[in-house]
Amino acid sequence: MEEKRTVRAVERALDLLLCFRHGGEWGLTELAQQVGLHKSTVHRLLATLEDKGFVVRDETTDKYRLGLSLLELSARLTLADDPSAVLLGEMEKLRDRLGETISLYVRDGKERVRIQAVQSTQAIRRVAPVGARMPLFVGASSKVLLAYAAPEVREAVLNDPAWPASLDREAFVRQLEEIAKNGYATSIEEREPGAAAVAAPIFNRSGRLVAALAVSGPSNRLTPGVMRKYAPILMEAARRMGTMLG
Repeated sequence: MEEKRTVRAVERALDLLLCFRHGGEWGLTELAQQVGLHKSTVHRLLATLEDKGFVVRDETTDKYRLGLSLLELSARLTLADDPSAVLLGEMEKLRDRLGETISLYVRDGKERVRIQAVQSTQAIRRVAPVGARMPLFVGASSKVLLAYAAPEVREAVLNDPAWPASLDREAFVRQLEEIAKNGYATSIEEREPGAAAVAAPIFNRSGRLVAALAVSGPSNRLTPGVMRKYAPILMEAARRMGTMLG
């Protein structure tokens, strides 16, 4: 019984830490509402996390933010296994060649997460914040990650209650089949007005899908014709990056 209580406490503490993916600072009441726990329980958990350096409380605002212990742990990540670190140089080269923002996405459940981005140097550009999460049913990178995913992953996304009523499932599946055949995906204003993207899969040396590599920018520059022109360049860059990953 004691072991179960300990495991539950760990799960709750981790749930609290995961809240910080969606905002830099949280108050006690906000966190309690977010995780569905009583404020007294959350207060005890936060006190422990603060004691271990995982969160810091601002005495002026009484809000919590992430602490230095997480930074210390992240510094111990094995760079050989971290695509965001290993591929950064190649992403910068691709940005310099194409002149647009380059992003790297991985799948996390039914979402994709941007784990690395190299911003375009052009005055009008698409800014891509690292850490941003998006659903898997919209955008070029989402479609790439889904087109090459296991059948059970695709089924879970297609049957997700959050699936938008305006999106035809059969047409979407046909898109995925076309993407798997062509080796890349495109999107125009699917996620936000005025933005377009083209994406390709990155497979590691073992043939496992690791990430999606995307070029994004204003839709008046990334026209369908331009994206078709960029697709072979992007796919070759993705293939080269894959050879760098074990």
